[in-house]
Amino acid sequence: MQLEETLNIIRRGTEEIIPEAELIEKLKKGKPLRVKAGFDPTAPDLHLGHTVLLNKMRQLQELGHHIMFLIGDFTGMIGDPTGKNVTRKPLTPEEVQENAKSYKSQVFKILDPNKTEVMFNSAWLNQFNGADMIKLASTSTVARMLERDDFSKRYANNQPIAIHEFLYPLLQGYDSVAMKADIELGGTDQKFNVLMGRELQKHHGMEPQVVITMPLLEGLDGVNKMSKSLGNYIGIAEAPQEIFGKVMSISDSLMWRYYDLLSFKSLGEIAKLKEDVAQGLNPRDVKVALAMELVERFHDKAAAEAAYQDFVQRFQKNQLPDDMPEIELKVSSEGLGIAHVLKQANLVSGTSDAYRMIEQGGVRVDNERVDNKALVLEPDKTYTCQVGKRKFAKITLVK
Repeated sequence: MQLEETLNIIRRGTEEIIPEAELIEKLKKGKPLRVKAGFDPTAPDLHLGHTVLLNKMRQLQELGHHIMFLIGDFTGMIGDPTGKNVTRKPLTPEEVQENAKSYKSQVFKILDPNKTEVMFNSAWLNQFNGADMIKLASTSTVARMLERDDFSKRYANNQPIAIHEFLYPLLQGYDSVAMKADIELGGTDQKFNVLMGRELQKHHGMEPQVVITMPLLEGLDGVNKMSKSLGNYIGIAEAPQEIFGKVMSISDSLMWRYYDLLSFKSLGEIAKLKEDVAQGLNPRDVKVALAMELVERFHDKAAAEAAYQDFVQRFQKNQLPDDMPEIELKVSSEGLGIAHVLKQANLVSGTSDAYRMIEQGGVRVDNERVDNKALVLEPDKTYTCQVGKRKFAKITLVK
């Protein structure tokens, strides 16, 4: 494979490669690179947001590089302060071990278990004594730590920062030293921590790792990053029907983001799908293909087919209730905007509520999702309108 072709595969979906020139020099050596990605076992279940990193690891694995899946069992007992405005409660050793076991069973739905080295940072960090920890702490400064966005905000707001939280990025950085990493992957929110690995490798006289940051995947709401606490997630261990239904609930625009970051289809195949939609293919059919791909990945092909049939049965054939209210609205010859239609039909509390539901993908007209808040419904026509899962009305607009 040509170098440029390899680079295009690595660049796909990435936020930053720091620095790309060093990555090119490493690739030119023609030997497998040691690729590190660390996960703190803070929860037993992985969701699709986590798989953005795992997918990039898989791509690098298929390019012949050595994948090191690091479970931060030692650092998990400190608690990663990234993105937190309070000190995170440390996990117990029992919680860490239980979650770590769950992680291992889930990641191999994506990575090749025969070509993946699973590592635990307790293997080297448990060997640290007090003097080692002080020596590690001496490699950075408080001023440098306060460059981190979450630390600086907490400091400015007089919110407490525990001393042990400053140790977290140092310990994560030291993992790169112990693992002799050539590349480290991390989400954009991990940029400070993974760059620390470069600094500590330099400090130890090693060639510094290249940092590849990946974007944070938006959740089902299309706004906030995918998170179990926000309830906008798709868990990879969820039932096939649940995964399928949640994928089908995302907006058409968010669908392409999911294709770019989650699908194993080539960039050419995705470009062809976009072209087909532009020429009239129903985006719902493209979304079905994505839902089936993801269900098959985390379950199997039979489960994906069964989930599709279940979805058709529940949401396409039997979605509309027989006792749907029928409403007639007087409108001008220009028609009426969708928000006002929903308000006058008492399907929403007001136009702002209608706009919010449209943004969240919760409005359908004639079983098609509405993405355009400026949509105007024409007079002398009857429309089946749905808001959320339980509000329906057959609305006729008359002049």
